[in-house]
Amino acid sequence: QVQLVESGGGLVQAGGSLRLSCAASGRTFRNYDMGWFRQAPGKEREFVAAKSSSGSNTYYAASVKGRFTISRDNAKNTVYLQMNSLKPEDTAVYCCAVTTTTSISTRVFDYDYWGQGTQVTVSS
Repeated sequence: QVQLVESGGGLVQAGGSLRLSCAASGRTFRNYDMGWFRQAPGKEREFVAAKSSSGSNTYYAASVKGRFTISRDNAKNTVYLQMNSLKPEDTAVYCCAVTTTTSISTRVFDYDYWGQGTQVTVSS
């Protein structure tokens, strides 16, 4: 089992920044690839960013590339999402997830443990 707890969400004006954190416990965090996803009201969950267990591989959705940065600290069992130049369309519940069965992926169904999520609201 892996438990994931996100924090750092909130209300921010367009152009502002937030840093999300996802603290993991349970199985050995450093062995697994991690991802961030988001879901806006009335929309499907979508991929945001992912980083491999070693940190050597990173993926970003086209909509956030150049604005968001995913990082991880294996010593602290934590993955981060630094979000800059936020836009109203970034408003969503952001969840972190871990895949224990596949390598780094952009697909929702490849991830088998999920956090509860943290709300990010960007006002115009």
